[in-house]
Amino acid sequence: MSLNRCEQRVFDYLQRHPDERHYWQEKLRSVMKALGDEHVAVAKLEPELWRYVEERSAVAAPFKEAARLEGLQRTSMKNLAELLLRLWVEPIPKKKRPQSGRDSG
Repeated sequence: MSLNRCEQRVFDYLQRHPDERHYWQEKLRSVMKALGDEHVAVAKLEPELWRYVEERSAVAAPFKEAARLEGLQRTSMKNLAELLLRLWVEPIPKKKRPQSGRDSG
């Protein structure tokens, strides 16, 4: 999966900051548990990840520097949301479809 520069910055930051990573791991798990659908969870998490970038841009060095050099234009965080869900959230098993009623033999 390919991340844009902003998504990669967030991913790298979370890898280096365990407290932040644990916060997001729990957040992703709770969102997925509440919603039960990966596509819906991504749609909810994507803008929250962008708000996180905006907030970190005021206080954390890699984000501050990027905002100074590149500006703070809204960018998609969809690929990052999808990646983090795959890495940190146990997949929800799909419901089995009922048998068609045919005899097997």
